[in-house]
Amino acid sequence: MQKRIIYGIDIARGSSRARELPRYALAILKDGEVSHQSMLRRQKIFNMIQKERPEIIAVDNIFELAADRNELLSLMERLPEGVKLVQVTGGLHPEPLVRLARKHGFSFDPENPNEEAEACARLADMGVGHEVSLFEDITKIKVSRARSLGRGGWSQNRYRRKVHGAVLQRSREIENTLRDLSREKGIRFEAVNVKGFGGYVRSEFTVYAKRGEIPIHPMASNDAQVSVRSVERDKIRYVPLKPKNSRRKFTIVGIDPGTTVGIAILSLDGDLLYLKSFRGIAPDEVVKLIAEYGKPAVIASDVTPMPSSVEKIRRSFNAVPASPGIEVSAEEKIALGKTFGYSNDHERDALTAALLTYRSYKNIFTRIEKKAPQNADIELIKFHVIHGIPIEAAIEKVQASGEPEKSKPKERAEKPEDRAIDETLLKMRETIQRQSEQIQNLQEYLEELKEELIAKDRKISKLESRLNSFKKEAYSEIRKSKEIQNRDEIIESLKKEVSKKSKTIKELRRRSNKLRKIQKMEVRGEGTAVKVIAAFTKESIAETKEKYGLKAGDVVFLETPSGGGAATAQILVEAGVRAVLIPEDISHAANETFFKGDVPVLKDIPLERAEDFAMADPETLKAAIAAWEKEADAKRHKAKQDELQSLFEEYKSERRRGLV
Repeated sequence: MQKRIIYGIDIARGSSRARELPRYALAILKDGEVSHQSMLRRQKIFNMIQKERPEIIAVDNIFELAADRNELLSLMERLPEGVKLVQVTGGLHPEPLVRLARKHGFSFDPENPNEEAEACARLADMGVGHEVSLFEDITKIKVSRARSLGRGGWSQNRYRRKVHGAVLQRSREIENTLRDLSREKGIRFEAVNVKGFGGYVRSEFTVYAKRGEIPIHPMASNDAQVSVRSVERDKIRYVPLKPKNSRRKFTIVGIDPGTTVGIAILSLDGDLLYLKSFRGIAPDEVVKLIAEYGKPAVIASDVTPMPSSVEKIRRSFNAVPASPGIEVSAEEKIALGKTFGYSNDHERDALTAALLTYRSYKNIFTRIEKKAPQNADIELIKFHVIHGIPIEAAIEKVQASGEPEKSKPKERAEKPEDRAIDETLLKMRETIQRQSEQIQNLQEYLEELKEELIAKDRKISKLESRLNSFKKEAYSEIRKSKEIQNRDEIIESLKKEVSKKSKTIKELRRRSNKLRKIQKMEVRGEGTAVKVIAAFTKESIAETKEKYGLKAGDVVFLETPSGGGAATAQILVEAGVRAVLIPEDISHAANETFFKGDVPVLKDIPLERAEDFAMADPETLKAAIAAWEKEADAKRHKAKQDELQSLFEEYKSERRRGLV
């Protein structure tokens, strides 16, 4: 069996704040035997700690080992798992070491560093002092790239995928390990993964447990690296040591889970030891708080089935689960908690769970108290019965283990009056001592809370200031981004409009150049301009009119003259065109309309085409128009003759009818 080892350390020469490294006196306590070593450097002592792994390192002032908080933090990170640093003189309000030694029945020479180191070790062995805690029960694990990706090259993507793939693989291995740990021990964790090309850029895990409880260690490979560190507290916390050979009390704990957690703790006698609610408290903090008030025999919830968050806390204590099995009304909860008092519904529900559980065991506890021997450890018997052992078997087990004897029978008989007085005095002394310790703890805790509150107020103020700054920046960026987007849309729309207008301008310039060219030819007498109409339809006529205009005196060419009728021909007549050129015959109705409108219709006139324009020889056109006009005059003259002949014939006919 390994011996209990405690190191007592006292500074022998120099100071932790001096330039010259200090020397220390070391007292090593092994099961009551003490050995001394003098004038050791701090590094030498830490090498011995790494080798022997003592249970406790006891000092009268932690800043004899380190000059400041940062140096102390560095030293504590190097301590092996399970080694406690204890300041035997107390926490926030230390008590002189000489007075503590005298209080616990021994004395030493305060001028002798060896004796002072031994006093520290012996006091720590008695359970005197406070453990120094600089780390939360939270561990951060980070997986990241082990090297930079560089500026890149032809194989940059393949290299990036390889590195990110290594980070992904390592992250999954760690996550699988943490999931197994969560199933086995109920340890909660959170993961944040940042994806990259071909894998993860980095992964961060927040594990709500001490670093020593997690089987993951720092490592580095060619592509990925893993760092593991405990989360530092905002301030140093001093945790009182448990007195030597003291057994923790058994309790019944009721928990109401949720964003606000209610906690109620009862003794096995039904006394309320603790009742409070916390908003946003972590599960490990709940476990730690419950443990400070004893060992839970039962963890209870006021709902059935028990919520998973309460079940995890129960498993961490290996306690018996309990729940009412039926829905408890609000009126019943109020009636149950009225005697004890509570601040909110969360405390009420937690208290209900604990009280209902105690009531369910009350009859069994009464039977145990009647059956148990006078000097038996009744609380331990109750604990065994709660865990399913019959009452008689539990009594035999406690008696056989040698634990039940709280006080051996005195050899000589005492008077009942003296015994009663002694018991009363003993209880009063215990009560006074317990209350004094409780008051001191509460005072220390109050000071800690005040300091934490001030620090948190400052932190909140800074964070609010940063948040406001971020909001302004974000709003400015959003507004700028929106304005840029609107402007981009306007610019894109204007670009399309400019492009469209550029095409129109280009087309108009082309037409203008053609018109100028034709006008020059007309002026020089080289030809007569002819406007080409693609088809003998209203639409084609309108299109030509829109593009090039259609005015009196224009000569037009119907590229496809078929299809048009009198109405279509009338449009050209009304426009006052000089002549209509056709490659083939048009309809009789159209021809008649042109004839009546005195518009020459000329067929097979030679033309020189240029897209929507054509040129006709002026003389040829003039001769063709003259020929048409001559033919038209003859046609009109013949029409008049025919009309006169018709009138004459009609007259003759009427005369004959009259003579008859």
